[in-house]
Amino acid sequence: MNKRFLIAWLAVFVAWMAGDFLVHGTLLNADYLQLAKIYRTQEESSQYFPWMILAHVLQAGAFTWIYARGTEAKPWVAQGARYGAAVALLAMVPGYLIYYVVQPLTGELVTKQIIFSSILMIVLGIIVAWFYRQSART
Repeated sequence: MNKRFLIAWLAVFVAWMAGDFLVHGTLLNADYLQLAKIYRTQEESSQYFPWMILAHVLQAGAFTWIYARGTEAKPWVAQGARYGAAVALLAMVPGYLIYYVVQPLTGELVTKQIIFSSILMIVLGIIVAWFYRQSART
């Protein structure tokens, strides 16, 4: 673990939290309100927020660590976008499809979740690639 890794981890954490707030707290808010009976209330959810922080810290750390271990001497933007797409296909797409199977979610909501979260993963991939762009050249 070095300074670059820690800074990249922090940047990915902040971007991921902000991106998830944009996706789930703003873009999908109306969709979630239609299904409010299957989710915790806003008040109830707030007591679990530290778990949300922990989850994002762990995700950002793992996301950054995996990228740092596998970076190649290739153009960093394309490499970061590919990495984000791969993570989306590994985690986001199947995760939301599984939720669709086990929860009474609408196909429209799941489609939006997959699209928005996949875009976010690509952006996060580009962010982490930016931090490692110099090492890819050497």
